[in-house]
Amino acid sequence: MSNPIGMRIPPKIGAEGIARTARWAAEAGLDILDVPELTPEVKQACEQAGIGIGSIDAKHTSRLLSRDEAVRQGAVEAQKKQMSDIAEQGGSVLFMCLVPEDLTLPRKEGFAIWKDTFPELVHHAEQTGIYMAIEGWPGPAPYYPTLGCTPEMWRAMFEAIPSRHFGLNYDPSHLVRLGIDYLRALTEFGDRIVHCHGKDTEILHDELYECGVLPSTFGEKYGFSEGSWRYTIPGHGDVEWSKVAVRLDRIGYKGAVSIELEDHRYWGSLEAERLGIVKAAGHLAKYFR
Repeated sequence: MSNPIGMRIPPKIGAEGIARTARWAAEAGLDILDVPELTPEVKQACEQAGIGIGSIDAKHTSRLLSRDEAVRQGAVEAQKKQMSDIAEQGGSVLFMCLVPEDLTLPRKEGFAIWKDTFPELVHHAEQTGIYMAIEGWPGPAPYYPTLGCTPEMWRAMFEAIPSRHFGLNYDPSHLVRLGIDYLRALTEFGDRIVHCHGKDTEILHDELYECGVLPSTFGEKYGFSEGSWRYTIPGHGDVEWSKVAVRLDRIGYKGAVSIELEDHRYWGSLEAERLGIVKAAGHLAKYFR
């Protein structure tokens, strides 16, 4: 099997500008870039570098889940326009993390708002050829308000909106930290996966003994951690990418595996970020190329 390997753009790499970022990514052997927005400049830079476009970040997500109906409706119209603009530029995957405007909003209430707001958006996605990919980051402590971060919620969401234009960004790192079987999730929800993140999580067993699954009281020991786990590049955590690759192949997933660099060991400088991306890509290439 062969899947395109790409990356979300880390901050130091991105600070060099889209043209240089795209050239470096292509030179590093990547196939696609996930971009914050898709403009003619971004499209031209990627085309000149010979690299494809992966996902594009949604701009209006939190307001789509506002308690204020007027705010929601304004966000719906703005999001529809962004989808139309993306489609005109040839993009197709809209990346979303469904974190509400009010971080204290209980997920059950957030779901009711989502169920009311999103059918119109998904209809527009169908008309424009856009596929929404929601990521399962649970959101910031202590409320963890993000919608669509557990199988329980995915099941309810996909029952409410059966359209394949509303789907998943599969990121096993979040499932590992939440104690959810990331391979079983592939079996049950594989037909709704439209994008995939190459990110990993190491469970820190000594820290798990100290604070359990709660965020540590006195501060975590590592960056990109809440205490008993830390995000890592693929190959440095608990995810068995060989098994992920086999299951993605079995369900016929042909999309990208895009590195999301959140690892304190490969952070803080341009050189560190580049090294992290190269190491991550090398590990993923064993299984996806």
